[in-house]
Amino acid sequence: MSSTLDTRIIDGDGHITEDEPGIIARMEPSYRRIAEQNTLVFPPLDHLHAGRAVETPPRRDGRPLVGPKGWLNFLDDVGIDWTVLYPTKALAYGNIVSLDYAAVVCRAYNDWLSDTYLKLDPRFKGMAIIPMQDPEEAVKELTRAVEELGMMGAMMPSNGLPQPLGSKTYWPIYHEADRLGCCLAVHGGVHDRFGLDHMNMYVPVHALGHPWGLVVNCANIVYNGVFDRYPKVRIAFLEGGIAWLLFLLERLHASHETHFQYIPDGEFGIREEDDPTEYIKKLIDDGRLYLGIETEELTMPFAIKTVGNRPFFYSSDFPHEVTNESCKRDIRELMGSNEITADDKAALLYANAERFYQRLT
Repeated sequence: MSSTLDTRIIDGDGHITEDEPGIIARMEPSYRRIAEQNTLVFPPLDHLHAGRAVETPPRRDGRPLVGPKGWLNFLDDVGIDWTVLYPTKALAYGNIVSLDYAAVVCRAYNDWLSDTYLKLDPRFKGMAIIPMQDPEEAVKELTRAVEELGMMGAMMPSNGLPQPLGSKTYWPIYHEADRLGCCLAVHGGVHDRFGLDHMNMYVPVHALGHPWGLVVNCANIVYNGVFDRYPKVRIAFLEGGIAWLLFLLERLHASHETHFQYIPDGEFGIREEDDPTEYIKKLIDDGRLYLGIETEELTMPFAIKTVGNRPFFYSSDFPHEVTNESCKRDIRELMGSNEITADDKAALLYANAERFYQRLT
C-alpha cells in the first residue's frame, strides 16, 4: 500500500525505453550483423510523431531517459505494488513488413525485456510482442513468452497490420491465448492511416489517434465473435481513455437495430436478436474486456454508471508524458473524488488490474 496515498496501486500500463543495442545483441547472428549497421530495430511509429514541433514534460524538463533504476525509484516514490511494462518504440512493431525479421525482432525484444526488467525485480511484469505478421510464429512466441519467460501475455498493435484484429487470420493467436489462460492487450500509439495524416497540429492527432485504433479493433473483435469462440480470452484496450467505449456502445446500438447482417448457423458473433450494448456489458461483467485509464478522465463517473467499474484499471503511462509528482497528484485527486465510490476507487487502482493480468489455467 502506498504510504503517501493510503491505497494499494497497481500500474496496468507503464512503458520502457528500448535499449536498441541490447536488443540487437540478442538477435540471431545474421540479423544482428545487419541491425548493427542500421543501429535501429523498429520502424518509425508514423510520420506524425516526427514531423512536429511539440514537447512533452520529460523533454521540456531535460530529464534523462528512464531505465530499470529510474523505474524502481518511481515505484517506490509513488507507492505502486507492481507495474506491467509495455514498449515505446516497439509500439510500431505492426509496421514491420518482413515476416522473418518480425519474428527475430519480437524474440530479441522479449529476451531483452526479461533479462533487463523481469529478472531484476518481481515488481516488473512483462507483456510480450509477438510477430502477428506470421500468426504461426506469433503462436510460438506467445507460448514461449508466457511459459518460459513468465510474461503475462502479449500486446497486439492497434495499427500497422494489414487486417484488423478480429480477422480470421489472427484466430490461432486467440486460440493459444485461450489455451494458456493469458491476457492480450491492444495498445494505441501509431496514428497514420486514420485520416489524420495531413493535420498540421499534433495535439488533435495525439488526442484522436490513440482511441481510434482501439474502437476499430474492439468492434472488429466483438463482431467477429472472438470472445465467443475463445471463452477464456481476456483483452484490454490501452491508452485511449474511456469515452471511446461510450461512443462505441451508442453507435453499435443504433446501427445494429437497423442493419440486419446475416450470420450463418454455427458461426459466432452478435446476432440480429442480440443487443450489442448488453453483449459488451456481459463481457465486462464476465471479466473479458478491460480498458486502461488515467485518473483525469472526464467521463469516468458516467462510464461507471453505464457499464459498472469492472473494466477500468489505472495506467501510469510513465515515463512518457508524466512525472512522479503528476502521477501522485492524479491519484490523490481520484482518491478525493466525491463522484465515485470507495469500491470504484479500489477497482480502478488495483482490483481490476489484478483480475485482468492473472493467468487462468
